[in-house]
Amino acid sequence: FTEAGKHGLLGFPVPDEYGGPGVEDFRYNAIVIDEVARTGAAAEAIAFSLQNDVVLPYLTEMTTDEQKARWLPGVVAGETVLGIAMTEPGAGSDLTGIRTSAVRDGDSYIVNGSKTFISNGRNGDLFVVAVRTSADKHKGLTLLVVDADTPGFERGRKLDKIGLHAQDTSELTFTDMVVPVADRLGEEGQGFYQ
Repeated sequence: FTEAGKHGLLGFPVPDEYGGPGVEDFRYNAIVIDEVARTGAAAEAIAFSLQNDVVLPYLTEMTTDEQKARWLPGVVAGETVLGIAMTEPGAGSDLTGIRTSAVRDGDSYIVNGSKTFISNGRNGDLFVVAVRTSADKHKGLTLLVVDADTPGFERGRKLDKIGLHAQDTSELTFTDMVVPVADRLGEEGQGFYQ
């Protein structure tokens, strides 16, 4: 990732004030992924696509200026590897079944639960995590951005898959993990819609 960052292959839509080139044309992302995959590096192509195409839009489109300043420069430089943690043992593609809880405690949330099949789970630094903040199936989901160094954040085993063995997929567990409200994306309860 740091080599990709040095060569300008990460964070195309990130504005220049946060270290990016500010290029909004998705074709740049597609060309990078196509060329990386052509070399036979399918796992790297998936990892770069996850970084640029799946997770990065949450950080460029749903963050405050203060959050952008904290997170985006590291993403563009390849020093911050991104992941998204939504899938759970009992809730695959059904996001309304998410059970990982986040209980508000002053200026923080206390997060408990687990996620599975998380791409970049072993090597990721910063994760967009879907949590349940109320019982409402749709309006009870909130997105938090979590640093992997947060106490209570644990990486589980690397999962064996039929293919793409070099691609990093693992389990994550959160035990009384304290996440500042300042690391929430948007308003509480908007996660399903985001």
